[in-house]
Amino acid sequence: MAERPAPSVRARRLARELRRLREATELTGEAAAAQLGWSSAKVSRFVTARTPITVSDLRKLLDLYGASDTEADRLVDLARTSRERGWWENYVGETPSEYGTYIGLEADASSTSIFTTILVPGLLQTEDYARAMLKSLLLMPPREVERLVEVRRKRQDRIYRAEKAPLMLRTVIDESALRRQIGGPDVLRDQLKHLVNNAAELNNVELQVLPYSVGAHPAIDGTFTILSFPRDPEIVALEHLDSHLFIEGEKAVYRYTLVFNELITKALSPVESTAFIKDIIEDL
Repeated sequence: MAERPAPSVRARRLARELRRLREATELTGEAAAAQLGWSSAKVSRFVTARTPITVSDLRKLLDLYGASDTEADRLVDLARTSRERGWWENYVGETPSEYGTYIGLEADASSTSIFTTILVPGLLQTEDYARAMLKSLLLMPPREVERLVEVRRKRQDRIYRAEKAPLMLRTVIDESALRRQIGGPDVLRDQLKHLVNNAAELNNVELQVLPYSVGAHPAIDGTFTILSFPRDPEIVALEHLDSHLFIEGEKAVYRYTLVFNELITKALSPVESTAFIKDIIEDL
């Protein structure tokens, strides 16, 4: 059975808006369903974004909730765009479903903050580095490795080639990720040169290095990514060997934001980080 794509950020936003409007009327989901002659499960699927809503059904809900004409038009437009397919959906079934969810969230994000301990962030990886890393996992055949390298390249378009609304990237990279010889010294050298000569020169990228000399720090046990959106709450993604965990609770996300800000203060400045990486290149 084909996997159903995860709800987009826009679909999740629409679901929150519907829930907000219903709560403002003090109707329960069951009461709203009864008034429309629907099952309560149908309303539940709409407000959890598990099922795309048709424009016809949406207008019925908006009439029931007393939405203004302006608000109704805005939400109808949101419903239409929430069903648009993203480029990554061509890879559904060929990549792990949670990775597809992550790519969709990243595509809708306006900025991302990444802390990495072991690897250079995927958005900044060269193809050779990504290929060597994926091959080392011993979990996939060669054709799948090449598909995932292509996915990484397409994800990077918003960093290097976006003419409008490029993705803003702040990243703190642990020194260990810069010294680990993924693919051998030549591949690593090219990767580090890419960070210095390409990524660090972009206005939408802020790259900092966390050196060994910092010692213990609040995120010493793991990599994480904070995804920020124009009109939606932030989401934290934790990447594991073959899965992603998404954290959306306000308090938990806030704690990760505090940790990332602390890492920024402990890390070398962007200028110092570039010089630090150049020193590592000289040592290779």
